[in-house]
Amino acid sequence: MNTACAPRSMADFQQRFARALMADSPELDELTRQPGFAVYRNTVLKGCMDALQAQFPSIVKLTGAAWFDDAAAIYARQQPPQAGPLLLYGEKFPEFLTTYAPAQALPYLPAVARLDRLWSESHVAADAPVLGAGDLARLASHEQALATLRLQSHPAARWLWDDALPAYTLWSRTRADEDPGRDLLWQGEGALITRPADRVVWQPASRAACAFLDACAAGHTLPEALTHALQAEPDANPSALLATLAQAGALTLNATQVQTT
Repeated sequence: MNTACAPRSMADFQQRFARALMADSPELDELTRQPGFAVYRNTVLKGCMDALQAQFPSIVKLTGAAWFDDAAAIYARQQPPQAGPLLLYGEKFPEFLTTYAPAQALPYLPAVARLDRLWSESHVAADAPVLGAGDLARLASHEQALATLRLQSHPAARWLWDDALPAYTLWSRTRADEDPGRDLLWQGEGALITRPADRVVWQPASRAACAFLDACAAGHTLPEALTHALQAEPDANPSALLATLAQAGALTLNATQVQTT
């Protein structure tokens, strides 16, 4: 036996087996005709669909279980899980909905799906100290340090601004089992998702708040981030903006900066 070829043969078999689980192809007939393969394939597919249902509960509620299962099955075949647990499976599902034909009549679905995804990311994100009101007051007393200060978005903070759709209202009402269409204003909205006290919570976010957090995530200084916020929303109040984000637990600060400012 040529043992040098064994790893390559095993790797090739594993790749072909993975492809056969999610798609039919004549070149894979030798695998798909094996007794019990269809049962195994259906089990894997069902696991992916269940994971997507858990990840995107708002989409399930807005579309119905049958509609969602059809979409989830197609997505799972196109985007099979790569490795590891299915806890965060479905990263590209919101993008998939933008081109999925039955979803074209429901243009808000991708944005709502993104919020479901952001909730899951916040839920499993790393922990870090929250920048509180006392920290802000202490920082405000050191004007020279403020010029180079770089605030950071909290690891569990997630935010989204949609220029055209009331995605936050639809999503938050669906999460709360309320009527999502009641007195709905079709206009742009923002969302802020955080995890203070080990519980994921959410609230509306202004265009300025989302722009500020974008700038913080990009590494800008505090003055630069506030400039971005005011460019996005000229009437925004910088002090109120910072207070709102601090109260929500959306910000953190490098420990060295806290001690030296």
